Amino acid sequence: MKVYTFNVNGINARLPQLLAWLANARPDVVCLQEIKSQDATCPRLEIEALGYHMETHGQKGFNGVALLSREPLTDIVRGLPGDDTDEQSRWIEGTTMGLKIVSLYLPNGNPQPGPKFDYKLAWMDRMIVRARNLLLEEQPLILAGDYNVCPTNNDVHNPSAMAEDALMQPESRSRWRQLFNLGYLDAIRAIEPTAHCYSYWDYQAGAWSKDHGLRIDHLALSPQAADRLKDAGVDRKPRALEKPSDHTPVWCELT
Repeated sequence: MKVYTFNVNGINARLPQLLAWLANARPDVVCLQEIKSQDATCPRLEIEALGYHMETHGQKGFNGVALLSREPLTDIVRGLPGDDTDEQSRWIEGTTMGLKIVSLYLPNGNPQPGPKFDYKLAWMDRMIVRARNLLLEEQPLILAGDYNVCPTNNDVHNPSAMAEDALMQPESRSRWRQLFNLGYLDAIRAIEPTAHCYSYWDYQAGAWSKDHGLRIDHLALSPQAADRLKDAGVDRKPRALEKPSDHTPVWCELT
């Protein structure tokens, strides 16, 4: 089973690229972020025509997450529990092929300090609580998505230039460690302990051609999923397409 996470930066704007990638890569499960579409305007028919079941938690013009699977998805949960006033669509859960899967889009948090950074940290606190509760189910589980956190300086091309960015603040990284200290495995680092493995390149300043990237898209595996981990990596090909997302897919393979 191959599981991918992919921040598409607008599902309708990137639909030709997304459909071509799905047809070529043929993933079993895909977690999408930043679909920037309400549920009713998602290109469901086009995606289902490629053999996928689709569940969305959309939002007009911003955010939005989705799950795609070759098998039906059940036990759908839309929205991160813990704050009934939060209207941002950043979390969706489902179960497919014996795997619990979460697609998440963690807040960016810039500028910091400020209310956006406060929201990011509060959201991460809620995520940690939910992640702990999900572990109690003792089943294969992957928390996949755009975490908007560079866990270490090895995950960013120029740490000094990013020193004031919300993605690298001690508070963000501390919460990242709290999540993984619950017992989750960073799939990419389990396979590639030291390589940069960037998953995001800004559209500006030739970042892609210079490989000036960030590693902010991650796959967190529960112990039951980690026991089945065979391989993991970054699929850089979609970032080289015409009019691409600024992210590229990150994947893991389970036995």
